[in-house]
Amino acid sequence: LTARVLCLIVLPLTLYTATYAVHFMVLNKSGPGDGFFSSAFQARLSGNNLHNASIPEHLAYGSVITVKNLRMAIGYLHSHRHLYPEGIGARQQQVTTYLHKDYNNLWIIKKHNTNADPLDPSFPVEFVRHGDIIRLEHKETSRNLHSHYHEAPLTRKHYQVTGYGINGTGDSNDFWRIEVVNRKFGNRIKVLRSRIRLIHLVTGCVLGSSGKVLPKWGWEQLEVTCTPYLKETLNSIWNVEDHINPKLPNISLDVLQPTFPEILLESHMVMIRGNNGLKPKDNEFTSKPWHWPINYQGLRFSGINDTDFRVYLLGNPVVWWLNLLSIVLYILLGSIIAVAVQRGAHLPAEVEGLSQVLLQGGGQLLLGWMLHYFPFFLMGRILYFHHYFPAMLFSSMLTGILWDTILQLCAWSLASPFLARGMYAAGLLSLLLGTAYSFYLFHPLAYGMVGPLAQDPRSPMAGLRWLESWD
Repeated sequence: LTARVLCLIVLPLTLYTATYAVHFMVLNKSGPGDGFFSSAFQARLSGNNLHNASIPEHLAYGSVITVKNLRMAIGYLHSHRHLYPEGIGARQQQVTTYLHKDYNNLWIIKKHNTNADPLDPSFPVEFVRHGDIIRLEHKETSRNLHSHYHEAPLTRKHYQVTGYGINGTGDSNDFWRIEVVNRKFGNRIKVLRSRIRLIHLVTGCVLGSSGKVLPKWGWEQLEVTCTPYLKETLNSIWNVEDHINPKLPNISLDVLQPTFPEILLESHMVMIRGNNGLKPKDNEFTSKPWHWPINYQGLRFSGINDTDFRVYLLGNPVVWWLNLLSIVLYILLGSIIAVAVQRGAHLPAEVEGLSQVLLQGGGQLLLGWMLHYFPFFLMGRILYFHHYFPAMLFSSMLTGILWDTILQLCAWSLASPFLARGMYAAGLLSLLLGTAYSFYLFHPLAYGMVGPLAQDPRSPMAGLRWLESWD
């Protein structure tokens, strides 16, 4: 048992973790996807504005800031000059979250009851404190972060968040109370380290992001809402990342760099969330899990016209359908053998040995097929035909065990050893030749084809279009 744990669990995990250690050492530079990760993760990336940076420690009025959602792969509070379309709440400036660094992520933090410039040298520095009523003015458009009782674009029972006002002058719906999670009123707010919530003063809702992708009118950025449900979730908790204020001294951010276990965990969480959030593009062919075992539909890789060089991803139908038949036969045969053994039936030694191989080896492969296939029915992300391939490998191995067992049982039933060996060899040869011939028939799909489409009777592939769904 110890050897199995070491070889099958500890060693693979060690190699997997070591691969990521090398990955993080080699890929240590900034890139366009930095916004998917936390501020602390970004601080370790060479070329990122947080790497070896120094910024003011405490938030003050007049500071230019970026506000980042703490949930992974949500991004920065963002606005732009485009308005919400007709019929989507109030026709005011859009507010979203955006995963990339951008000038439209910049906001100026101001007092709610004055338009005076806090950066004026004649004004003393005044720090923002837990419980203060503030106004966030979008730096590029001079509109205030605003909410009202109009419904959010995508999330029901949440309120719309917009940019409103002219040159910072708006109304009372622009006022927000800034709160630090688990802190006392009056405490200063620390950049990067304080986890803050923004409570809308008029409606009492909390600023957050649903994580839902807006349609094309929202540039496929993520929806920002004001939720009336006040429970603390990462979707409604933010931190201040960039902080520019020439009146304040700077501190180094080196203390924020995370440990290896922290970045390993975060990178996996970002990958999982990124995968779950994938949506189909225009005119993109997707598939459903029930399509895969029956080879219902393939995936066009390139070319759509008869003059194009076309590649079409489709499972070898002989292999696919033989695997599906084998799964059904295995369940039937395995059930019969299991019931017979349970009822104390006496089996010849040869049959008992083959039965054990079938039940134990085949059972593990069937379990592998199920674990690699059925979870896709629970996934909300976009799915493609190739997602079935790991499960297909397990079903192919199960097919090998099943038919080897069936052929050996048939051979055992024959009295003549010569006939038994001949039958076993003929059976294996038939399976191999059938598989090879089916590959020969369908290989143009993978290696590329030109000429008329399969729907055209003149096409050399017309006779191989066994299902109408194969396009």
